Amino acid sequence: MKLYFSPGACSLSPHIVLHELGLPVETVKVDLGSKVMAGGGDFRSVNPKGYVPVLQLDDGSLLSEGPAIVQYLADLKPEAGLAPANGTLERYRLQEWLNFIATELHKQFSPLFNAASPDAVKAAQIKRLSERFDYLSQTLAQQDWLLAGGYSVADAYLFTVLGWTVHVGPDLAAWPALQAYVQRVRARPAVAATLAAERG
Repeated sequence: MKLYFSPGACSLSPHIVLHELGLPVETVKVDLGSKVMAGGGDFRSVNPKGYVPVLQLDDGSLLSEGPAIVQYLADLKPEAGLAPANGTLERYRLQEWLNFIATELHKQFSPLFNAASPDAVKAAQIKRLSERFDYLSQTLAQQDWLLAGGYSVADAYLFTVLGWTVHVGPDLAAWPALQAYVQRVRARPAVAATLAAERG
């Protein structure tokens, strides 16, 4: 398999999952500004959408969108327990969290990273994110992970998104439960290994 990624982007989530599962993978770094891949070539020839992550399977098939990729990976090694079994209520709980992270958190950060966004827009986004963080904090003050059954691919995704607050806000100091959660995830050996690999 081959993972197309950009350091610090949402591709960190499937990169973490690959390390958690111990699956062999080749990684290809992508410059999201120029759309040029390490070693050359236009990334849009791989993904016309122009963004990471993309997972190339051994048969050459391409899979994009983080929530789809992490579930695919988890299902390759179900004994690792990173996703509940298909067809169970817990699997739909996982999808509920993945959708919440994608739509209510991930996409809210885009204007904050855009230098052209007016201050009023950024302030509105911070307010919206803060409201979502209030909700998240209630859950994570009661349990260690998003799913009651334990650590899952949703935690890899949430950790990735919460990491962006260091650059653009809001400050997680207002939510001690979220700060503690980030530290729990960061302490996992696979997460530490992934962060080191992306820095390298």
